[in-house]
Amino acid sequence: QVQLVESGGGLVQPGGSLRLSCTVSGSIASITTMGWYRQAPGNQREFVAWISSDGFRADYGDSVKGRFTISIANAKKTVYLQMNSLKPEDTAVYYCYRAIGSHKAWGQGTQVSVSS
Repeated sequence: QVQLVESGGGLVQPGGSLRLSCTVSGSIASITTMGWYRQAPGNQREFVAWISSDGFRADYGDSVKGRFTISIANAKKTVYLQMNSLKPEDTAVYYCYRAIGSHKAWGQGTQVSVSS
C-alpha cells in the first residue's frame, strides 16, 4: 500500500506563483518516476510534468514549459511543482503520481485557482 498527499494549492492572481508538494508514504525503493497531471472542469486530464527518481531527467507538457519546474527531494519521498507566471487557464485540480514502471498510484488532488 502507498499513499500520496498533495498540498500547496490555493487561490492566486494571474502572474503569481505557487509551489505544490506531494509526499509519498509506504515503500519508495522501486519508484521509477513521479509527476503531475491536472484536470479542469469539463476538460480531459492533462499531463503536466514528470521526473525520474534520481532527479536527472524531466519533461513538461507544452502548455506549461518555461513556466513550471518539477523537482524531487527527501530521498524520493517528496516531489514539488513550482508554478510561475500563472494564467487563468492553469485553474484545475492537480494530481500527483508515483510510478513503478508503467503502474501509477495517485494522490487525491489539490485545487489551484488563478483569478483576479
